[in-house]
Amino acid sequence: MAGWSCLVTGGGGFLGQRIICLLVEEKDLQEIRVLDKVFRPEVREEFSKLQSKIKLTLLEGDILDEQCLKRACQGISVVIHTASVIDVRNAVPRETIMNINVKGTQLLLEACVQASVPVFIHTSTIEVAGPNSYREIIQDGHEEEHHESAWFSPYPYSKKLAEKAVLEANGWALKNGGTLYTCALRPMYIYGEGSPFLSAYMHGALKNNGILTNYCKFSRVNPVYVGNVAWAHILALRALRDPKKVPNIQGQFYYISDDTPHQSYDDLNYTLSKEWGFCLDSRMSLPISLQYWLAFLLEIVSFLLSPIYKYHPCFNRHLVTLCNSVFTFSYKKAQRDLGYEPLYTWEEAKQKTKEWIGSLVKQHKETLKTKIH
Repeated sequence: MAGWSCLVTGGGGFLGQRIICLLVEEKDLQEIRVLDKVFRPEVREEFSKLQSKIKLTLLEGDILDEQCLKRACQGISVVIHTASVIDVRNAVPRETIMNINVKGTQLLLEACVQASVPVFIHTSTIEVAGPNSYREIIQDGHEEEHHESAWFSPYPYSKKLAEKAVLEANGWALKNGGTLYTCALRPMYIYGEGSPFLSAYMHGALKNNGILTNYCKFSRVNPVYVGNVAWAHILALRALRDPKKVPNIQGQFYYISDDTPHQSYDDLNYTLSKEWGFCLDSRMSLPISLQYWLAFLLEIVSFLLSPIYKYHPCFNRHLVTLCNSVFTFSYKKAQRDLGYEPLYTWEEAKQKTKEWIGSLVKQHKETLKTKIH
């Protein structure tokens, strides 16, 4: 294949960085463009190390800025769209989430048409499929089954609309007469080094004498390691650039999991952190049904106060459902169509994440020493 180039939106984020590290090794790739709202100094430093391997261009800009998207897509062969606002606590204004996740995706698709970008890979989420009720049990779900989120909460709703827009754009005519090929990847809950969720959770536990909150013990999920999600994106772009594979993959979505054991979110957090002295809270938790209705009451309070005060409840019905459902999915379709096999075993993923959590503990202890002195 001739030389090609790739744009990664949200490339300064948790998943985006891992995709770029793998992209650097791709054959005949001439340039990687990375679009993000802002790049933290440590991210710029990491990317600077890759500059000797490939032309890596960092673009700071807004996904809602049409001129910015036009410049970013010019001369690009593949777009990997990971940029989005992730918010399960409804802390971010609904309008912001809908604009970035839905309108931003639509504007990017239109920019691809104008710049004649033939391949578009969208990072979706398991949350577009549910869970809709903590009473419903889905085990080893797959793409042939119909699973669709019924939540109006801004994050799952916006991601559902964004994925729909991407898959419906498959087959669009490009400005140069070519065709746009799209697909979407639906990863499970993503863990690994640099996870903002894990980081916040561990910092919270460190402030609580190493006690991990125990809100999700009734869940049964199959989390996926960030390195394996990044690898699935690489395989998807290879497949959509292959004329022999594209007929089976275009317009499709794929669940992305790996061989991480099926477990509760609490068990995962404990497994990854117990080596550093963390322990699960042994206190009794409220029954799920009571948590659910309490969340409903808090949502009503939030709504009633909204004209005069922005009250954000610490949890909501969507979050209670998410944290207490049996909701696992198979990666067999990705295995069949994309040739996907996890790049990292559970043992490797666990060890890498443990070491990173250890570094967070070390930083925390050093910060405490500094405060004391």
